[in-house]
Amino acid sequence: MQLEAGAVGITCQKVSEAEAMIAGSSAIRDILITYNVVGQQKLQRLRLLADKVTLSVVADSAEVIDGLSEAFAQAEKPLTVLVECNTGADRCGVSTPKDAEALAAKIVAAPGLVFGGLMTYPPAGGEAAVERFMTEAKSLINARGVAVPVITSGGTPTMMHAAEAPVATEYRPGTYVYNDRSLVARGSCGWDDCALTVVATVVSVPAENRAIIDAGSKILTSDLLGLTGCGHVLSRNDILIDQLSEEHGRFVSDGPINLRVGEKVRIVPNHACVVTNMVDSLFIARDGNISPKPLPVLARGKLV
Repeated sequence: MQLEAGAVGITCQKVSEAEAMIAGSSAIRDILITYNVVGQQKLQRLRLLADKVTLSVVADSAEVIDGLSEAFAQAEKPLTVLVECNTGADRCGVSTPKDAEALAAKIVAAPGLVFGGLMTYPPAGGEAAVERFMTEAKSLINARGVAVPVITSGGTPTMMHAAEAPVATEYRPGTYVYNDRSLVARGSCGWDDCALTVVATVVSVPAENRAIIDAGSKILTSDLLGLTGCGHVLSRNDILIDQLSEEHGRFVSDGPINLRVGEKVRIVPNHACVVTNMVDSLFIARDGNISPKPLPVLARGKLV
């Protein structure tokens, strides 16, 4: 659906996710893996994947580049590699534009590889830092006589501010497909925009202001993303999900909880992405009607 709407490709984090995407749709033939691929087994699978699709990956160190080069030195077509840059998230990525220039030069010189550009995943509100970092890095690389075909940035939280970093040529939103509580908290969407909900059943009401549901950390997950509580109960702003164990979720309220054993509630999770990975299938609801046929989560559990 994204490709039909005009997306140029898709982004995955793991080789196994990319494999699942290719197996699931003949339309998906342009994939960017925004994660350092390390280890012989993964590199061998990446090599096979490159024969089936237009593939790009990222690197933020000489070690990752050396591994990719060794795997693709004898390949029929070179692998496109982008330099990952840290523009404030302090996760992966080179720390300075000068470091980005150095790795770009190493990719250009590496057998089996071709330099594809620069990539970043900035923190929410990081557009100004992206513009500064990428503009300088691009200038340094261009000064070597090397083109920077793609500058790819991303993130749903501030997607509507993408134009504030015009140096970027590509944007990679992901969570917007579902939306979640963290995005509502950031003002990126409203509750009506949240497509993914967890349907839970009240299994105990042991006190007037407390209830227990059959959804714990195995489904709602432990991700807080800076929020208080483990999800939002739709139509019940008075309820806080204050505690999770494996199979239990605890509701508390300042007043009467007004729930009965057997009653079902809908919860918008803090972080939709990890919740999706916890289940084998989803049920589609539209206009109050629930499809009887579940939709399989093809990339569920693809962790390598």
